[in-house]
Amino acid sequence: MSRVFDAVLKRLREDLLRMGSRAEAILAKALRAVWERDAALVDEIDRDDLEIDRLDVAIDEAVLKALALQAPVAEDLREVLAIKMIATDLERVGDLSRNIAKSARRLAARDAVPMPAALSSLARSAQRILREALDAFSRADSGLAHSVVDEDDAIDAVQDEVVLLMLRQLEAQEGAVSQEVDIILVAKNLERVADHATNIAESVILVTEARNVKHAAKFSR
Repeated sequence: MSRVFDAVLKRLREDLLRMGSRAEAILAKALRAVWERDAALVDEIDRDDLEIDRLDVAIDEAVLKALALQAPVAEDLREVLAIKMIATDLERVGDLSRNIAKSARRLAARDAVPMPAALSSLARSAQRILREALDAFSRADSGLAHSVVDEDDAIDAVQDEVVLLMLRQLEAQEGAVSQEVDIILVAKNLERVADHATNIAESVILVTEARNVKHAAKFSR
């Protein structure tokens, strides 16, 4: 790898980790809006998401410029493409956090109800594996990346638990408009955050092991 491309990769990594930090922060703020029933945070989240979008565009432009002006070898090319894929996943985390914040605004406008313990567990898991996926990228740690991928099914199961619980409560209310629908939406958005964390981990595996493990479970059936 040329020293010039070394500098290009360093800048891309730094921008991506900055974007990852913003994605973690916006998710934490959206969840705080849910737990604290704080509608005022929603406007802040909209502004935070714009900054994530700006970083996504900047990374996209830098990747295209690097590919156009440089001639990266296979290893470097994998990392550049992985950075672009990870940036796309982080942009989606920002969008999903905005969705959670919209539910938080509606929840804040109604009488408080107890949040299911499984939702708190789901939120902690989604935040943790997002952080671990970004740590795996930062450290080029394929072992940590594999552990993130392995957690996907367990997180799906917790999301299913929240949805089933809320559906039972809705049935018991005989069609009354309630907060259960928004709790379901929060759970589904958190599950999607976990999916994007899994995608990030798979991109790390692509870089560190030169192996594409996306959809590997389906192909092994």
